Amino acid sequence: MYLLSDYDYNLPENLIAQLPVKKRDNSKLLCLNKKDGSILNKNFFELESFLEKGDLLIINDTEVIPARLYAKKETGGKVELLVLNFHEDAPFENDKFLSRCLIKSSKRLKENSYIFFGDKKGKIAGFDKNICLVEFDSKEELRKLIFSKGKVPLPPYIKRDADNEKSFSDKQSYQTIYASQKGAIAAPTAGLHFTKEFFDKIKAKGIDIAKITLHVGYGTFVPVRASDIREHNMHSESFVISKETAEKINEAKKKKSRIIAVGTTSVRTLEFAADKDGYVKPMKSDCDLFIYPGYEFKVVDAMITNFHLPKSTLLMLVSAFAGIDAIFSAYKEAVTLNYRFFSYGDAMFIG
Repeated sequence: MYLLSDYDYNLPENLIAQLPVKKRDNSKLLCLNKKDGSILNKNFFELESFLEKGDLLIINDTEVIPARLYAKKETGGKVELLVLNFHEDAPFENDKFLSRCLIKSSKRLKENSYIFFGDKKGKIAGFDKNICLVEFDSKEELRKLIFSKGKVPLPPYIKRDADNEKSFSDKQSYQTIYASQKGAIAAPTAGLHFTKEFFDKIKAKGIDIAKITLHVGYGTFVPVRASDIREHNMHSESFVISKETAEKINEAKKKKSRIIAVGTTSVRTLEFAADKDGYVKPMKSDCDLFIYPGYEFKVVDAMITNFHLPKSTLLMLVSAFAGIDAIFSAYKEAVTLNYRFFSYGDAMFIG
């Protein structure tokens, strides 16, 4: 269970969702019982029947920003940037704002050269391995650029440009309906299936909802390269747990109510923040917890998630939660039944 090859599977390319479903909660839902490995195939709007009065649903309210920017070099060549640290109070030098970016360019950019965004410009301040440091006059200048000219940074397996379909906008579709804290460059995709009507139904049933914030970074797409997964260095992502949410979690633990995490981002945040008994404190920190089989969960009793990439840390996390054999049986059935995979794909309930 520690070999990277243990987490590989064959996925027909046509099952990688390129577009969202027309109505969020009309996606399919595979329900996996982690105790006996049994599987039920439903629609997402039927999830309500698997939730019980007293359950606490934890959602991640991070908001995806249009962090993909396009610029030109002094020579006129094209440059593509992905801004990584919008949510941070990035280091300032000489009253300038340093942004960490992934950059695509035909040739490596030279230090101290400029790139141009129309009438605005940024300075190449240096490099940190594969990360480019771009200097702007202020964070406000970068904010204006992002929200006036930026595009949604769709995952690399979606083979189209953002918003190239007339029937929808990625700026709305690749965003949960409860997103409110700007800073992510990838969506917490398990949350994409929820609608206001669904929340109204479960609240009426006596199910409580609490929010955490974890800003999903580009590291979620970085492949595991170590043949022994225990040697993988997990990326770090910023998170916040409020006093109100911590109190709700701790009260649920005392009552022995189920804590249901929406997405692997919520799972990682809760497990990172918990003490040995599963209680949490309000905190703002960085989460670098790598969950793989053998991990003992302290907080999360059930989870809602999408279908994940082969050999990914997310697949390892759900394998730790439900058991690797049960997960791969579920994935095999999902392929057979033409479930849609990855960010815009269908969902799983593991409980």
